[in-house]
Amino acid sequence: MATVLPNFVIRGERARLFPVLAENSKEGRTLSIFLACMENVGEFGRCILESAGQRFGTRAKIETYTEVVLQKTGKRACRPDGLILVKTGSRVWSALVEAKVGNSDLTVEQVEDYLELAKLNGVDALITLSNQFAALPSHHPLAVSSMARRRAELVHWSWMYVLTEASVLLGREKIEDRDQRTILHEMVRFLSHPSTGVKSFDQMPASWSDVVSAVQAGGPLGAGSPETREVIGAWHQQVRDLSLDLSRQLNTEVHTRISRAHASDPHARAKADAAELAKEKCLRASLLVPDAASPIEICADLQRRSISVSMWLRAPQDRKSTKARLNWLLRQLQKADIPGLHVRFLWPGRAVDTQHSLGTLRDDPDCGASGRPDLAVQSFEVLLVRDLGARFGQRRNFGAEIKDAVPAFYMAVGQHLSSWQAPAPKLPEDRAEVETVSPEAIQEQAEGVALARSE
Repeated sequence: MATVLPNFVIRGERARLFPVLAENSKEGRTLSIFLACMENVGEFGRCILESAGQRFGTRAKIETYTEVVLQKTGKRACRPDGLILVKTGSRVWSALVEAKVGNSDLTVEQVEDYLELAKLNGVDALITLSNQFAALPSHHPLAVSSMARRRAELVHWSWMYVLTEASVLLGREKIEDRDQRTILHEMVRFLSHPSTGVKSFDQMPASWSDVVSAVQAGGPLGAGSPETREVIGAWHQQVRDLSLDLSRQLNTEVHTRISRAHASDPHARAKADAAELAKEKCLRASLLVPDAASPIEICADLQRRSISVSMWLRAPQDRKSTKARLNWLLRQLQKADIPGLHVRFLWPGRAVDTQHSLGTLRDDPDCGASGRPDLAVQSFEVLLVRDLGARFGQRRNFGAEIKDAVPAFYMAVGQHLSSWQAPAPKLPEDRAEVETVSPEAIQEQAEGVALARSE
């Protein structure tokens, strides 16, 4: 069957699983293999395009192209790396693709040029791929102007996001067709090899060490300074990389918890986090693991040069004393054997929180209620604290410590925690038979209540 290209395309080659390209064309080879997998592995194509807001059934047809030449080229005559078409009946959704691998990064000028190119040719969207991370596909790692974003929909996928989506699909056995499963497995194997240039987030920016030093010296930190904005941008990428790492390890989708307002406005999120960093001298994030007892809270404290990972649990209300409630928690932490674990007690009213190491509480559970015999703890926060010292300010070591601490905490603590749930009400055991009430008796009772209220 002949390929019918849209009228805005002069020429385009179908994406190939085995592209024949020059040795130095690493980007072209990687993109061609990825696009060909999107086209030939239906479940993967549908899954990855859902993140771009495109939901369609099994009858929709995905076509992918490389070496695309468009009718209108724009001011700088730029040429996109690829093109995606989704055909559903007579409807066609289209997206230009611009890809970078290795240390090559996208630039604002590039992205805005391609958005203009999409508008000129009536293309619906621009999809960018690189090793840069974004919290959501609808966000972008670059500060693209709002005016440019009106020209076409803008979507960003990191290569690690692509790799994670494919790995999760394979791990959960979502792809029934054996040939398609083999194709996707080979793509995962290909992208996982260092030679492809696909990388995880590996270090904070150059400004990180300066910002940490300034905080240590007691100097002010401006929420709107270029250094603060750069650190916040890198932190968001670090957290996104963490969620993808955990997704692959748990074989399920782990998401960064973001408020609805910030999910629709990444600039507002960056501004709010920069203000918090300037005021509290802390970087915070929250990860959502499906069916976990609570979100995983992460905090990097620049003043203490420490990182903490924690989860919160409501204390069981059917146990009266603090010791009984603590024992309920300790039974869940029997397998927790990594150093640096603590339990924070959150008390009712204005009582100040208290904290003890897990080892101390195991040796002496009574110490949890020390000094507060008349109060019962309301909730617990189990946390892992790591004091990094000088390593905290080192760009690469900071990221490595975070990437080690979060999975270690979840393995030792998070996966074993269960939320308390109130038991269902029970009927008395000595009840010989269930008392029945006739409709006439119910009516009589209702009339009696109405009569009493009217008097």
